[in-house]
Amino acid sequence: MEIKLKRIAKREKYTIGRLTIDGKYACDTLEDKDRGLTNKMDLSEIKNKKVYGQTAIPTGRYQIIWSYSTKFKKSLPLLLNVPGYEGIRMHSGNTDTDTLGCILLGENKEVGKVLNSIATCNKILPMIKDACQKEEVYITVE
Repeated sequence: MEIKLKRIAKREKYTIGRLTIDGKYACDTLEDKDRGLTNKMDLSEIKNKKVYGQTAIPTGRYQIIWSYSTKFKKSLPLLLNVPGYEGIRMHSGNTDTDTLGCILLGENKEVGKVLNSIATCNKILPMIKDACQKEEVYITVE
């Protein structure tokens, strides 16, 4: 499975994106502020630009696995080997204060937010879980 996250609105405190799965629109996303990080940068450069809990992950391609989150007390998609970050997951939430670097899934029907996040996750996450059990899953963030 190939997932693509295209960042379409980079604002002062948050970033809105469009998520596609195997080329088909799946949902909108909300992340922290995009500070221009890429997975090609040196780790020291990423750490210098990153503001903890307020910075979107570096652009690039990452493998996703399905694993248990002790924070959320359930299994969720986990992005592997994100430089300068740990525990980056895809999950529900509504505003940039819910992200801590993670990718929130929902519908961007209100400025600075994603709505219907739980319903969106209930639709999207089982597809990712199923794919993780059968094949390698990757996300490209651009």
